Amino acid sequence: MNLTIKPFNELNLKELYNSLQLRAEIFVVEQNCVYNDLDGTDELAHHLLATDNGHVVGYVRILPGGTRFKHTSIGRLVVHKDYRFKGLARQLMDESAKWIFENWKSKLIQISAQKYLKGFYESLGYVIISEEYLEDGIPHVKMELVMNN
Repeated sequence: MNLTIKPFNELNLKELYNSLQLRAEIFVVEQNCVYNDLDGTDELAHHLLATDNGHVVGYVRILPGGTRFKHTSIGRLVVHKDYRFKGLARQLMDESAKWIFENWKSKLIQISAQKYLKGFYESLGYVIISEEYLEDGIPHVKMELVMNN
């Protein structure tokens, strides 16, 4: 398993295609949710790719503050179904937070979490900061992680 973080303009075509394909497989097909995944912020993001034998099997999008949220945010966390329940999602979230704290010197990360995953995010130190709301027809809560000094 190889983890790599790259800005959009450093992704090669295969990495970009495989990342978007995985996002569509999970968010559109598996979750049966029709929405516009290509929301215009990918070009502003850094992308964390988990690859195995040249295939993208996990992905996270890291956005600077002022794009999706006021503060730095993590989103589009996906893990291929064959790689779930092996700690990869936790590894991706931990690596993303570490990268943000070290490279962008951000003290706060915000996410829009699908409600059914709130326990997972709480286990990573995130706390709920909003009431439940619908995003693309799916219940979500806004959460944040504050860096401990």
